[in-house]
Parts: sequence; C-alpha cells; structure tokens
Amino acid sequence: MRKIIMIVLIILLVGFAAPSYGIAEETPEYPPGVSAQNAIMVEANSGEVLFEKNAEEKAYPASITKIMTALLAIENGTLDKIVKVSEHAAGVEGSSIYLTPGEKISLEDLVYGLMLRSGNDAAIAISEEIGGSIENFVIMMNKRARELGAFNTNFMNPNGLHNAEHYTTAKDMAIIAAAAMKNAEFKEIAATKSWVTDRGEGKYNYFYNKNKVVYQYNGGTGIKIGYTKAAGRTLVASSERDGMELICVVMNAPNWFQDTYTLMDYAYRQYEPAMIIPGLKPIKAVKIQGGNKSFGMIGPKEDILCPVKKGEDSKISIVYVLTDQQKAPIRRWQEAGYIKIYVNGNYLFSKPLYYLEDIE
Repeated sequence: MRKIIMIVLIILLVGFAAPSYGIAEETPEYPPGVSAQNAIMVEANSGEVLFEKNAEEKAYPASITKIMTALLAIENGTLDKIVKVSEHAAGVEGSSIYLTPGEKISLEDLVYGLMLRSGNDAAIAISEEIGGSIENFVIMMNKRARELGAFNTNFMNPNGLHNAEHYTTAKDMAIIAAAAMKNAEFKEIAATKSWVTDRGEGKYNYFYNKNKVVYQYNGGTGIKIGYTKAAGRTLVASSERDGMELICVVMNAPNWFQDTYTLMDYAYRQYEPAMIIPGLKPIKAVKIQGGNKSFGMIGPKEDILCPVKKGEDSKISIVYVLTDQQKAPIRRWQEAGYIKIYVNGNYLFSKPLYYLEDIE
C-alpha cells in the first residue's frame, strides 16, 4: 500500500531585485528564436524543460544516435577488451576511423572513435561485439530507450545512417543524453578534446573531437553532432556552470552551434539552481517491521536541485510517496519511494529515495 505525505515545510525562495530609484525597469527577456526545426533545453538534474520547440515531433537523428551506442558499449562491455573487426564493420560508408578487416582494437578506442570522430565503422564494430549482431544490438538500443522513458524513438541501426524508420524526437534525445551523462565514463569521453590510440604505424591514431562545444563554449562538456541530408544538422550539447547542468538538443538546425549557444546563454542568465535536499542527507524515518531497528532513515543518493527564475519568488513544495510499512531485512540503497517536486504549484519532476542504512 502506498500513502502520500505532504511535507509540512514549504521552501520559499525569495529573489531580491535592486531598487530602481526612478530608473526604468529592465525589459523581461523572452525565450530566443532558433533556426532549428526541433529543439529542447532541459536542466539535467531535474529534467525541467527550460525551452522547447516542436520537441515531440518525429525527426531523424543522424549521428546523435551514437549516444545510445556508446552508452550501451560502456554499460555492457569491458573497455579494455580487444575487439576483432569484421569485414562488414570495416566497409561501412560515411564518417570513419578507417578500420580494416581483421584489425584488433580495444573497445575503448572504438568508443572514442565513435564519439569524437563519429566513426560509422566503429558503431558497427561495437554493435557486433556487444550485441553479437547488429540486429540484436538494435533490439538492445530500443529496449534501453524505453527503460529511460524515450517512448517516441525507434532505432534501426547503431550509427544513424538514414533509414525512414530510424527516428526520435528532441525530447527523447534529451532524456537519453541526460541519462548517458550520469555515467562517469561516458561523461569523460564526451568531454574529451583529443584521444591517441596505439593502432600501429600508418593507422589513424589521432582522434580530435568534431563537437566544437567542448572548445568554444564556456562550461561546455559534450556531447555529439550529426548530419545527413535527410536529417539536416543535429546536435546534442551539454554544459555546466555554477552548479547547473544543461542538456540542449537542436535538430534540423542550419545554425546548430549558434542555436545551442543562444539557448544555453539564455538559461544561464534566467535561471539558477536551488538546493532542495543535499545528497545522502537523512530526511525521513520510515517504520520497519521485524527489524533490529524500529525505523530506517531514507534520503537521496545525490543532491536534488531545482532551477528557479532569478529575481523571482519561488515556492517549492515536496510530496513524499512511500510504502506504508516495510519489512526487514533492509539493505542500504534499497529504494524506499520517491518525492515529487512542485514549484509555485506546478509539478516539475520526481526523484527516488533510498534507505541509507542496513537493517537486519
């Protein structure tokens, strides 16, 4: 049985504005226009949408598909494992790291080649290694997308080469990218500016990141660019400043980098992160039946932050959704329920809560 408990304390964040003393007030800033057909910008920790344009409209992803390919490689593979390249992988069209049939290369080098140089051949080699076949790997891609909540995505291949049935939405790509950036290995790879392999003399050993966000944007941390004639220019970008992390997706965007920088600049000017609950902080005691303790403390694993408008009053309320009673034994990090966050009466997002101790 579930019961919903409304928190008694409501957090009031008051924005202070300097008095004008007869000076005209600043004109409020409105969300900018962008060239992208489809776009979304979210705060990564909460998933709060700060901007969107046709974000749930079907679109072709091109090589931003490889975000999912890289995530599955990291989640399901061993990066130092040596992979033997098939003839099929070596012969893939488009952007390439110039794999050769029978070449032996580490999975780590393949993932770097996939993310930095957008190697279509690397994507096939990864899919054959992790999935056993391209077809099985595609099943894994779509299953993982559903698990993350990307329900309007259908992958047909691991590299994003055009297929009429290979599609997604800007919203789904933001969901996938936000999940990927929570993986420490993925995040490190996405932010890497260059990578040197040891494939031997005469091989393509130097991978430079095609994603200019990591060079150009203040606080840029990744993630992936893409292009096909059918998809146009696609870009998933991430950045982090002053404790706030953004994920920005633009699709079919003639001015892809400018669109991205404009949107992220807007967000950093307009919003700031508010701490709701610090990570690992015990926030509530839950009754335990049959244990060596009568109550168990629960809390979040990580800081729970919420973006709020600068200079505005924000009322943040929290609703607990917990099991009515739990039976021992309890293990630390066992899920205990979740909290729902509301700002000014509007639901924004939910976050899981965990037991912070073992109870025998």
